Amino acid sequence: MTTKGLSHKQIIVPMNNDNIVKFMTNSSNHITNINRLLKNIKLEYKVDYIWSEKFSIIIVTDKIASLLDLQTIEKYIKNLNQIDIKNVKVP
Repeated sequence: MTTKGLSHKQIIVPMNNDNIVKFMTNSSNHITNINRLLKNIKLEYKVDYIWSEKFSIIIVTDKIASLLDLQTIEKYIKNLNQIDIKNVKVP
């Protein structure tokens, strides 16, 4: 997972097309769950929306994500039952 530029506020999660489809079918639930996790650890930002590209999903936030924030989102994605972890690339 990486952020794309300091001003873009995007988290890029590379994954294969099957995982993208599975993840995007419940994207509104994922936004809610990620925001709840971030709020529980007292972070002051939230996920605004998620969209997909050819080989990744883009998670857009309202503030710049720190390393702790990226790890929290990474753990959430890795713990999803519907996602094949072998096809999610974390740099």
